[in-house]
Amino acid sequence: MPAKNNLLIWTITVAVSGFLFGFDTAVISGADQPIQQLWNTSPAFHSWFIMSMALWGTVIGALFGGYPAEKYGRKNTLFWIGVLYLVSAVGSGLAWDPYSFSIFRFIGGLGVGASSVAAPIYISEIAPAKNRGKLVAAYQFNIVLGILVAFLTNYLIGEFLGVGQWRLMLGLEALPALIFCIMILKVSESPRWLLLHKHDEKSAADILAKLNPGEDINALIQDIKSSEKAGARAEKFFTKKYSLPILLAFLLAFFNQVSGINFVLYYAPRIFEMAGLGASTALLSSIGIGITNLVFTILGVYLIDRMGRKKLMIIGSVGYIITLSVIAWAFMTNAGGTVVVIFVFGFIAAHAVGQGAVIWVFISEIFPNSMRAFGQAWGTGIHWIFAALITAFTLPVISMLGDNPWPLFAFFGFMMFLQLLFTLFMMPETKGVSLEDLEKKLLK
Repeated sequence: MPAKNNLLIWTITVAVSGFLFGFDTAVISGADQPIQQLWNTSPAFHSWFIMSMALWGTVIGALFGGYPAEKYGRKNTLFWIGVLYLVSAVGSGLAWDPYSFSIFRFIGGLGVGASSVAAPIYISEIAPAKNRGKLVAAYQFNIVLGILVAFLTNYLIGEFLGVGQWRLMLGLEALPALIFCIMILKVSESPRWLLLHKHDEKSAADILAKLNPGEDINALIQDIKSSEKAGARAEKFFTKKYSLPILLAFLLAFFNQVSGINFVLYYAPRIFEMAGLGASTALLSSIGIGITNLVFTILGVYLIDRMGRKKLMIIGSVGYIITLSVIAWAFMTNAGGTVVVIFVFGFIAAHAVGQGAVIWVFISEIFPNSMRAFGQAWGTGIHWIFAALITAFTLPVISMLGDNPWPLFAFFGFMMFLQLLFTLFMMPETKGVSLEDLEKKLLK
């Protein structure tokens, strides 16, 4: 099989875990209000145990996902991630009370968190530097594709079978999860992991030759091996040596969530209803979010290796500031649902072309080979901690605000102004630089 095909097929296969991530994240929006009505849960219980329980699982999966990825390999870890998604989908669809539902959603969250560690690492380690951005961003593309499919299936099930059919909405994820478990068995292990963790130079050389035809594989192997300094693997992660990539990953992940993106994705129908739309129209508008997200993610994937990570972040930050400010104004002045819908779509576009396209790529690039899994776990763990906190607290806060969320959107807009400053003055450009050269640059 030609090298280009190997690279593409393995990337697409691993990126399917992103589809499951996106579907799992967004599908709960269709079950949000029916579940609250069925089990008569309070706003606080509903936020913490129904809506955000998967996110707490995601925090654990992200923070500890680096360990199996390091010890057992990227491929094996991805297979068991698929199993977690499968168990969660079946269990959530069959849940008999809010507690069993929360447990199965937590299991799915473990899969999402571990996926956001293992998948970007794997793709970044098989991709050539010139195409690494768009290949890792294929994971983000699959996330938004999963979000769109979840919104679409939620709408179709709600429209033709009734909004109470939330069990079917959630259980549908079992099919792509099973397909992913089978597909992942066909990919090869990461050559960098084989070389630096298993010291299997022959297997690593065979895979590198499949991925890099015409290149001097021995020189490539020596370059990878030379990046592994003596004693590097025994070093502690939280040391001054790694302080810059640790800080960069923290800030990027933190700003990703204080944009309000997960709040909008999780509560899209509810937000549109607060703006004055009917329940059916709100569900349909959610599909518009998914389509907008997909279209502008494709644009971001196209531009990330052309314009670079930093320029996309600047464009996205400006878009965030404008759209969030208008949404806050629209809710504050009761300007109408049309204004809210239009600028929520604009907000999603700004996210997709900026932070959405950049986050998984950038975090997977900035840590050295010896610490990449732990660095990815750190960055994604921070991302999911703030996602869980925002999802858990927003409903009670909105209830306190009298079901008018304008201060929340104003807060998100201010945080995006801070993100713009971070991008302009702190964030380095990583476009077109090999992982080994980035290590020299950021740990200098």
